[in-house]
Parts: sequence; structure tokens; C-alpha cells
Amino acid sequence: MEEFFVSTPQGRLFARHWPADGRSAPIILFHDSLGSVDLWRDFPALLSEATGRAVLAYDRLGFGRSDPRRGRLPPTFVADEALNLPYLCGKFAADSVVLFGHSVGGGMALSAAAQFPSVTAAVVTEAAQAFVEDRILDGIRAAKADFEKPGQFERLRRYHGDNAQWVLDAWTEAWHSEAFAGWTLDDALRRVTCPILAIHGEHDEYGSEAHPRRIGELPANGQSLILRDCGHIPHREKPEEVLDAVRDFLRDIA
Repeated sequence: MEEFFVSTPQGRLFARHWPADGRSAPIILFHDSLGSVDLWRDFPALLSEATGRAVLAYDRLGFGRSDPRRGRLPPTFVADEALNLPYLCGKFAADSVVLFGHSVGGGMALSAAAQFPSVTAAVVTEAAQAFVEDRILDGIRAAKADFEKPGQFERLRRYHGDNAQWVLDAWTEAWHSEAFAGWTLDDALRRVTCPILAIHGEHDEYGSEAHPRRIGELPANGQSLILRDCGHIPHREKPEEVLDAVRDFLRDIA
């Protein structure tokens, strides 16, 4: 495993790389709204071992150890994240990659696949949202209230340092803004040409099963997998099932 920074026009992105001996397309991980490289914990290493592929995880701008970001996220922030893909691929010297995104990172992975179809071999989403619904907004409000309890905000600071308050505000304000209320992934989904696997927990507090159905059915090459007795973080709650599903899905993808 190695660590480095990826330079982009907006700032430096902290990244961690798990190499592999095989020549199959490497996997790039897109984290969730409060996530970071460190919050993936041991999953990237397990994913690399299970698939035989190199894995790259990075902190989005403003998160973890990447350069700070100021101001509110624009309503286009999900699609905008795709613009970092060429710089991440450059670090791999890869002309083909698999994109894996958790929660809002799933939407970012699909947006990147829509914008850069020639380099995207496949997409895996996990607990991804395809549109704005009350269940998501209610879950965000509940989480924001939890962070006001003693000691809870310190957990966020542990992973994001001085950026922690910006990270929390960016999440809660972006999803509750009027400009984002009509957001959907539909346009991106119609433009994705590679295979898609949408994984979702049946008890996900940040999105109903309508999301994996939309992601799995709207594109021509999509499929969905609902994990029983599972919430919003399948790779932590059901790691063996996630790894088995991803390994099987990628078996015939170079």
C-alpha cells in the first residue's frame, strides 16, 4: 500500500493505493458524504484481494487529508466530481477503470461513467441515491442532530481535522437546498454504457429500494442486489456478501 497526493486544478487530493499483480482494470473508490480514505478501513485491501485488482481510494476536495474547500457545494456537485477522474486515472497510467461508489459516491461514480465512457469498464454502487426523497432528508436531519450530542462531532474531527465542520455543513446544506430538490441521476444513467451493479441494504436509512431499482433498470446493462438485514454501509455490515457479489460481477470484465 502506498500514499500520495493527486494534483488537480482545484487542489491536491490525498490518495491511497493497494497494488495488485494482475492486469485487470483497477478499481477507484468514491466515498460517501462524511467519508474519507481512512473511513474505508480494511475494505480496499479486502476488495483488492477478492478481485485481484489494484484499488485506489481518495479524499474528495475538502475531506480527510485533501486540500480544504470553502463555501457551499453547488447543486452540480455530484456530476462535478467526475472531472477528477482523468487525474486519478493518470496516477494509475490506466486506460480502463472500474468505479465503485458508496452513498453519494455511487452517484459520482455513475456520473463519471456517463462523462467518461471510454475509460469506464464497469460501475458498482453501494447504498447510492438516484434522486431526492423524504427518507434521505429525514435521515440527514437525524444524523445532524446526533452530531450535536457530546463527543459525536469529535469522531468526525478525527478523520477530517479542521475541515470537519465544513464536511458536516456541506452534506446537510447541499441535500436540503432548494436548488438540489429536483436532482436525479436519470440523465447520467441513460448515458452509461458499461455494466452496473447496484448494491443496497433493505434497511438503508438514507434511501429506499427505489434507488437500486432505478439504477439497475434504467441503463441497458444494469442489475441490482438487495442485501437483507443490512443498512447504509453494506461493505461494513455484510462484507463477505459485498465482496462475493463484486468478485462475481467483475469476473468477465478485463
